[in-house]
Amino acid sequence: MSTIYKSENGASAIRQRYQELLRSWPVPAEHVRVPTREGETFVVVSGPQDAPPVLLLHGSGANTTMWRGDIGSWATHFRTYAVDMTGEPGASAPTRPPLDSDRLASWLDDVLEGLGLTTISIVATSLGGWVALDYAIRRPGRVTRLALLCPGGIGAQKLGWLPKALLLRLFGRRGLRRTARIVTGLDTPVTEQALDEVVLIFTQFKPRTERLPVFPDDALRGLTMPMLVIVGARDVMFDSAGTAERVRRCVPNATVHVLPEVGHAILGQTDVVSKFLLDEHANRTPSQ
Repeated sequence: MSTIYKSENGASAIRQRYQELLRSWPVPAEHVRVPTREGETFVVVSGPQDAPPVLLLHGSGANTTMWRGDIGSWATHFRTYAVDMTGEPGASAPTRPPLDSDRLASWLDDVLEGLGLTTISIVATSLGGWVALDYAIRRPGRVTRLALLCPGGIGAQKLGWLPKALLLRLFGRRGLRRTARIVTGLDTPVTEQALDEVVLIFTQFKPRTERLPVFPDDALRGLTMPMLVIVGARDVMFDSAGTAERVRRCVPNATVHVLPEVGHAILGQTDVVSKFLLDEHANRTPSQ
């Protein structure tokens, strides 16, 4: 049993649900397994072979299937590569490279090499947003565009929700569901299915517990590629106001949207991201 799960039975339940969701992928897809220095990485590839490449990086406690609602649109215009990050509840290796090193960037080097890609646009959320920023800072010549949803590493990481979450643990699965609502902000009837997925995973999955390193101003100023940042004003995980302020102040070619009634889980931005990726200004060559 992998140590990222609490039990083998729980791991099997998560894998079974993952396979069910993969089978409901809304467009034709190839499943690719890429060998990397951090272990095998699973990638779902969709869209025309000659279309511009877009890499998709999910958040903590998630996998490629979080993009099911977006992929029908994005795969029309792009060759999309939805990556299961290692150490998360998908189909990649369980290894977790330390965040205070260059190992995640080297892992992405291996992924891109295995996929035959040299330059890419990246769409990423939360922990995936942190990974995308780390890569763009370390490899600016390889990233042409960045679209980030509630990214880590810019605004301060909040911990105020943690005491309530610990208290709710006493109420079992019902308490876990309440915690998931608090953390994600998914609190409407429309988002019940998404919340169900979160509860299923975190019942048996052990997420990373280290704080995400915050990128310094100088590192952000080096991000000269077009960048879209979307944050929720009600995010309890990251300081969204701080994220928006730092991006506007430090990133020269950035667009920032603050969604007033949205928490950490940002849904329904398919068209906004598509427009950004298709914008003619995104075709500018990034500084080397």
